[in-house]
Amino acid sequence: MKKIAEGAEAIIYLHDNKIIKERVRKLYRHPEIDERIRKKSTRFESRLLEKAAKIIPVPKILHSDDKAMKIEMEFIDGKKLRDAVDSLSKEEKEDIFKRIGIKLAKLHNANIIHGDLTTSNIILREKIYFIDFGLGFISEKVEDKAVDLRLLRKAIESKHHKDAKELLHHVLEGYKSEIKEFSAISKQLEKVEGRGRYRQKEKRVKKASD
Repeated sequence: MKKIAEGAEAIIYLHDNKIIKERVRKLYRHPEIDERIRKKSTRFESRLLEKAAKIIPVPKILHSDDKAMKIEMEFIDGKKLRDAVDSLSKEEKEDIFKRIGIKLAKLHNANIIHGDLTTSNIILREKIYFIDFGLGFISEKVEDKAVDLRLLRKAIESKHHKDAKELLHHVLEGYKSEIKEFSAISKQLEKVEGRGRYRQKEKRVKKASD
């Protein structure tokens, strides 16, 4: 079994062409509370993936064991979008990022919030797959959908700053074409980004005065 990734919440293994996601113990939590949280998170992520699978391409759940805090799922043998962007043509970028916006809108229409949608969590194969719903949740709130969009925007600006403006335009184009409540989410996105800029300004002022 080969370890291919490790995060704050889980370790990811590749075994027999399958992905095994194992939630790690948090030593700062009481063991019983920690076990309860990890079991609940494992069950919820499995259900969220199964719900998302009816809407967009995501890894197929093969087996879920909340006692062992493990999820076994299909291995999507493709390329992370993060690593593919620079090799894409202008037309390919437009097509792919517009389709990403459409897929995110479809999730939001079903009140599924991804919670960590970056170009590292999007896989290109014959389709565009969204992966890693470990921070995902269900919400009807416009605020949560706006924050989901902002996280994707920040990830694109951070990793692909050279093309960020163009890529974000395509994402929003696709998103707008599919989402049911674009006006409300767009307005909330402006508010969320305004709060983010205000916090950054506060940090700069505090740093300058230290």
